[in-house]
Amino acid sequence: MIVLVKISKIFQRKKAQLLLGFLLLIICCDHPNNQIVIKGLTMGTSYVVKVISDKNIESEKIKYSIDSILVKLNEQMSTWDPESEISRFNRWESLEPYDVSEQFYEVVESALNLSKKTNGMFDATVFDLLSLWGFGPNPKSGIPEKKNIESILTFTGYENIICSNGSLVKKNQRAKLDLNAIAKGYGVDVVFNFLRNMGFENIFVEIGGEVRFSGYNFRNKNWSIGLENPPSNQIEKQIPFFGILKNEECAIATSANYRNFVDLDGTILGHTINPKSGFPIQSNVLSVTVISKTCIEADGWATALMTMSYEEGVSVLSGDDNISAIWLMRDADGLRYINMEGNIDILDHIYDIR
Repeated sequence: MIVLVKISKIFQRKKAQLLLGFLLLIICCDHPNNQIVIKGLTMGTSYVVKVISDKNIESEKIKYSIDSILVKLNEQMSTWDPESEISRFNRWESLEPYDVSEQFYEVVESALNLSKKTNGMFDATVFDLLSLWGFGPNPKSGIPEKKNIESILTFTGYENIICSNGSLVKKNQRAKLDLNAIAKGYGVDVVFNFLRNMGFENIFVEIGGEVRFSGYNFRNKNWSIGLENPPSNQIEKQIPFFGILKNEECAIATSANYRNFVDLDGTILGHTINPKSGFPIQSNVLSVTVISKTCIEADGWATALMTMSYEEGVSVLSGDDNISAIWLMRDADGLRYINMEGNIDILDHIYDIR
């Protein structure tokens, strides 16, 4: 009996070891990859980078490279830095060609191309308009007078900047650039491409809410992106997302007036300015989310579509199969609903899709 008991205990122990080994095998197959998460500050906001790989990842070296990339971009395109490339260009009061860096040129060229596609509703020359309404590094105070708005409109407009052989040319010497509506998206693309060129496939890059990703997350699932639900006095403010997007590879950017605003003498104003009228937009569009192949494209289009009505936005997007968009709308009764353009599947949405 003693021998049988010992044999039974040995068998049970071996069985338990085999079961444990099997469970460990399942866990290892479920999560075969290493994941690193890198966080930091840039462009007046924060960034998060996730890389998943079955190889060892030198996170400190990658973070150093990413920070170096983002510092360089800030030195080129930050209007808050008086010595940045864009600030120096804005002080350039000449109609002669102004030599700029390759990356700065690329972003300005992309901005001007988007301006042409949107008939000027995306406009990177709104620096002085934003300042007049209380935004930017040197904001004015108080509600601006109509005559001051009209004065600024005489030298704004994307037609006042020309890209030519690596140089920028002002057609009006007072024209100034503001690339904040597109620079974050470009930064996401640069970091993403840096990681892709290193051989990584499972990548997630986010700067200030603008994202681009490829492959799969740590659980070998498609990346999930929450669609931010704007604050409200109603019950929906308790729900952080109004829907979820999942995909293997794409870029996503959202523009909304509830994120950035200024209080001028008790009047709360959103930061989206109609570049043609010079006034902040008044619209039943709460936010626009754009899905595209690149984040610079998604970022720019999200800003452009926020300056338009839903109907105008759909009309401008017609025929462009590379861009999909989600509008979060509010009807006359204050009820929220969703409009979409393109091949999109929103999971767990809390509002009706019309």
